[in-house]
Amino acid sequence: MRRHRIAAIPADGVGKEVIPAGLRVLEALARRDGGFALDVETLPWGSDYYRQTGVMMPEDGLETLRGFDAIYFGAVGDPDLPDSVTLWGLRLKICQGFDQYANIRPTRVLPGLTSPLRQVEPGDIDWVIVRENSEGEYAGHGGRAHRGHPEEVATETSIFTRAGVERIMRVAFDIARSRPRKLLTVVTKSNAQKHGMVMWDDIAAEVAKNYPDVTVEKELVDAMAARMVRKPASIDTVVATNLHADILSDLAGAVAGSLGVAPTANLDPSRRAPSMFEPIHGSAFDIMGKGIANPVATFWTGAMMLEQLGEDAAAKALMRAVEQVCADGVFTADLGGTADTETVTRAVIAAIEGANAPA
Repeated sequence: MRRHRIAAIPADGVGKEVIPAGLRVLEALARRDGGFALDVETLPWGSDYYRQTGVMMPEDGLETLRGFDAIYFGAVGDPDLPDSVTLWGLRLKICQGFDQYANIRPTRVLPGLTSPLRQVEPGDIDWVIVRENSEGEYAGHGGRAHRGHPEEVATETSIFTRAGVERIMRVAFDIARSRPRKLLTVVTKSNAQKHGMVMWDDIAAEVAKNYPDVTVEKELVDAMAARMVRKPASIDTVVATNLHADILSDLAGAVAGSLGVAPTANLDPSRRAPSMFEPIHGSAFDIMGKGIANPVATFWTGAMMLEQLGEDAAAKALMRAVEQVCADGVFTADLGGTADTETVTRAVIAAIEGANAPA
C-alpha cells in the first residue's frame, strides 16, 4: 500500500472547521480506493499557538514539516493580531522557507452552481491562474522610518529576478500546453511600471520561443479584471505577479460562485520540499464557530494534493463526488443554500462510498 505523510495545519478561524472535514473526506476516499493510506499529523500552529508561545510556529517548524509529503493548510489571520505577525509568521514563512514559488489556482463553475455573471453557461469559465509566489510585491523588502512624525515614510519594494520570472513562466507555459486550448495570457502593468513589469513581458517573450504550440497574449491587469467579467470564455491559463494574481484569483472565485469553492496549491515544482495546499477563502472569523463554512474549497484543494502525490484516480473520484453533491443542490449559505458544513461533508462522503472504486 502506498503511504503518504500529511501535515495538517488548521491554523485560524474556519480553518479549524474545514480541515477536519477535508481529512474525513480524504480518509473515506482512501478506504474506498484501497491502494493508498494517509498518515496525518495535525499541528496546532496558528494564532492561538502564538498567544501561548509568542510565535506562530516553532523555531524548528520547517524542519518538522520537511519530513512530510504534503501540507494541508486551513487559513491564517486573526482580527486581534496584525497580519505582519500571523501571515508572515506562518503561511509565508512556510511558502518562502520551502521555496513554494508556484501558486496554482483553478477556477470552474461547478455543476449546480450559478455564476453572478449574466449569460455564463457551464464551461464558459475554466481557468487556471498561475501566481508567482516567492517574490514580487510580497517580497517583504522595505521599511518605515520617522514613525508618528509628519515626515514618516514607508517603502514597499517589489523584487523581480530573472530566475524567479523565468521559472514561473515555465510552469505557466507547461500548464497551458497541457490544456486543450493551449492559450496563455501574461498579465502585467508594464504601461505604468517600466522596470519589473517590462522585464516580465520580455522574459515571457523569450520563454515563449520554447513553446511554439502555445498561443501567448499580453494583458494589463486592469484590463484583465474587466475581461474576466465581460468575456470570461476568452480566458484559459493566466500568469501574473504575486499581487496581481492574488487579486485576480479572488475575483475568479467570486465569479465562479463563491470564494468558498476556490482551491489553491503552493508548489515546489522541484519537490525538494513538501508543497502546501489551502483553500483561498481565509479565516472568515465572521462565521467561525457557526458550522456554516463551505468545505468545498478544502475538498477541491485535497484533490489537488492527491494529484501532487500521484493519486490521480483518487483525485478524480473526489472531484466527481464534490460535483455530484453540488449538482444535487447541497449548498452552504454562501451559495444560497441551507446546508451546514457537516451536511455537505456527509454528503460528499456518501457520494464517495456509493461510487464505484476509482479506476
